[in-house]
Amino acid sequence: MILLQINQLTKYFAADLILSNIKFEIQTNDRVALVGRNGAGKSTLLKMIAGQLSYDSGEITRPKDVSMGYLAQNTGLESDRSMWEEMLTVFEPLRNMEKDLRRLEGKMADSNTYNNPEMYNRILSEYDSLQVRFKELGGYQYEADIRSVLHGLNFQSFDYATKISSLSGGQKTRLALGKLLLTRPDILILDEPTNHLDIKTLSWLEQYLQNYHGAVLIVSHDRYFLDKVVNQVFEISWTRLSKYKGNYSSYLNQKAENFEREMKQYEKQQEEIAKLEDFIQRNLARASTTKRAQSRRKTLEKIERLDRPSGDDKSASFSFEIERQSGNDVLKAESLSVGYEDEKVSGNISFRLARGESIALVGPNGVGKSTLLKTTVHKLPMLSGQIFYGSNVSIGYYDQEQADLNSNKRVLNELWDEYPLKTEKEIRTVLGNFLFSGDDVLKVVNTLSGGEKARLALAKLMLQKANFLVLDEPTNHLDLDSKEVLENALIDYPGTILFVSHDRYFINRVATKVIELHREGTVEYLGDYDYYVEKKLEQEELKLLDQQLSGSPSLHAQGVDKTAYQQDKEAKKQERQRKRRMEEVESAIETLEEELAKCEELLCSPEIFQDHEKVAEINTKMEHSRNDLDKLMEEWSELADA
Repeated sequence: MILLQINQLTKYFAADLILSNIKFEIQTNDRVALVGRNGAGKSTLLKMIAGQLSYDSGEITRPKDVSMGYLAQNTGLESDRSMWEEMLTVFEPLRNMEKDLRRLEGKMADSNTYNNPEMYNRILSEYDSLQVRFKELGGYQYEADIRSVLHGLNFQSFDYATKISSLSGGQKTRLALGKLLLTRPDILILDEPTNHLDIKTLSWLEQYLQNYHGAVLIVSHDRYFLDKVVNQVFEISWTRLSKYKGNYSSYLNQKAENFEREMKQYEKQQEEIAKLEDFIQRNLARASTTKRAQSRRKTLEKIERLDRPSGDDKSASFSFEIERQSGNDVLKAESLSVGYEDEKVSGNISFRLARGESIALVGPNGVGKSTLLKTTVHKLPMLSGQIFYGSNVSIGYYDQEQADLNSNKRVLNELWDEYPLKTEKEIRTVLGNFLFSGDDVLKVVNTLSGGEKARLALAKLMLQKANFLVLDEPTNHLDLDSKEVLENALIDYPGTILFVSHDRYFINRVATKVIELHREGTVEYLGDYDYYVEKKLEQEELKLLDQQLSGSPSLHAQGVDKTAYQQDKEAKKQERQRKRRMEEVESAIETLEEELAKCEELLCSPEIFQDHEKVAEINTKMEHSRNDLDKLMEEWSELADA
């Protein structure tokens, strides 16, 4: 069922065209990601769909019975009620229905009604009808639904009588998300819903949205989240919208393939045009060839010229270098306690970093990850324990709050004052690599957006040429393209990295080791984020088995031991791998089917089927694709039957 249609939508801000001829539709169970550069118009489009912003032309249509819920970026819930009272307001119709049921029950219990069979049967019929409707609408489970959502959004330790006005900004934002989820609209529109969520809460939200009965339209910079949730990607670029099937990773692959194909078509046409122009120039003036030249000129005039594929907007371009190499041992922490003054946040922290390692520090919000980083770089004193630094270690620190940026300086001076020996041209070149060009370098720092401040902080970090980078949420405020550039720069970085990030895609690409921080210690995992998650699942399963064994001696008598658990664990691991591979195969099949459809469409084009070389090339490609498709279909069948 089509829930929303948008046709020829156009939006201007003053004289600037933001969106032009936007056209798409959303159907039931669609999971759509809206992506694009910062400032491309993503939030603007969401606001227009939600009816919070006008548009200049086009139309947005939605059936009257289709409900829609919208959560703007960083929207906090403001209320004088308690958390529980506010969540209950979502179910006001059900609660009124519940009151009606109690009222009818009272009537039926009344002796006057009971002694009047006609009245009693009428009330009983009304009661039965209302009770069925009450049950169908979730009347017997709405309180359980509230508890489930609040627990999933990490409010399980809260007293639900807590006043919302006493909560922090991030907690109010999470609560606003929870209230919207409980309303269960047919179209759920979320603008950066992953802000203020730790990894555990993100995982819960992913599962919730995967099973959501309705359509979801999301703007998010969390690529891991998008890969898990969405099945379509709409990209806004140069005021226009393009549609891609599949998750975020599939979108990246398709986009690269499209660009390569369009560039080849453009280059081939340019080559043909150059040949025609050369022939015309050489033969137009000669009497014997002038007719042929004139004929070629008419052909040239009729050619519908292709625009050069624009690809992406300009991306940041940088790399991290080191001035000198550190020793093999970079840092060693022993029995470390961190916190503020006499208030300990976490303790008994012990770990070591060797040269070339890239370590992700993970853990729930409030456990002290940023505090540990600040202690490591001497921004905070350690409460107890020791930190040993290796030889020739030079530290570069990225603060997620950008506290080191001077808010009263111009962008140019923010860098130049720290590196006065460099010329203005050199400083401008560095800033240009971080997308500060022209008059952008004359902006005052406190007027910059979050993304601009993040790029400026990274520019300062790059110039340090430190051999040990300590990064606190480096991907915050960066758009998707800037994140990719940062990841590639860190992957190629020859030094050592210790970082905190909620961006699981980023952790997967950059980390060689994961350290999980607890209130009383650390646990190391030798691998990326996916490896860490798999090991955590295994540990939880083992812990559950131990609890079952310790609580039930009869299990030992029946011969249930950890060997059986290991076999069960291996079976579950293989099942997870099977499902993951099935998803990969399904995605590959879908991509190949789309490629074959495009090739068949090309073969029907007059420009193509008259070109024998091109036809042969496409047929060869199709043959390879069909062979690959047959293999994948066979593998899918085997996996499905396993």
